Amino acid sequence: MTPDVYTGGYFETNAYALALPGDAQSCLLIDAPAGSADWLRSRGQRVAGLLLTHAHIDHVEDAARIIREHNCPIYHHADGIPLLQDTAAYRRFGLSVEFEPVTGGVLIDETTEPVSFSGLPFRLLLVPGHCPGSICFYHAESRQVFSGDTLFAGAVGRWDLPDGDRDLLLSGIKNKLLPLGDEVRVHAGHGPRTTIGRERATNPYLVEKF
Repeated sequence: MTPDVYTGGYFETNAYALALPGDAQSCLLIDAPAGSADWLRSRGQRVAGLLLTHAHIDHVEDAARIIREHNCPIYHHADGIPLLQDTAAYRRFGLSVEFEPVTGGVLIDETTEPVSFSGLPFRLLLVPGHCPGSICFYHAESRQVFSGDTLFAGAVGRWDLPDGDRDLLLSGIKNKLLPLGDEVRVHAGHGPRTTIGRERATNPYLVEKF
């Protein structure tokens, strides 16, 4: 399984389209930054389901439009509901942003066994600290994890945003992501692809801590 990547929005956020088995024109989409709806339309690709790693605005800006245009379900953690539905939340944080709220959806949480989304199985790992309700999606068969803003190439997610927690973030990475194995490829919410092994050996936030 090789994801197609779209990068867009002010913060150059990554969205990942995963073709469904036996149907290359349908996909699962992980995150929905600004411009991802137009990208999908240009490819003639239908979204069978939208999976959110977390609810920060740069990851959900096109979510409501994609749900409407593709008539697809959206999957997210319950802790993301305030940021998905409260259009004034970001103004209270001092950010002047507008977005279309996302209502409904299917609530997801951490699992010990894979959960199938339109035929693609993922184990769900809850790793808060950057943002409440942050979910990493691990596809065991292909040894890939979609980490959102928890783990990047050479960095980890910010914890100085509202409800961030450094210790919670780093302990979640140590206890849930690093044990996946050094060969596991990491597709982050920003920046290039990396591997668990590379980050274990070179990531300054992990080398010093672990």
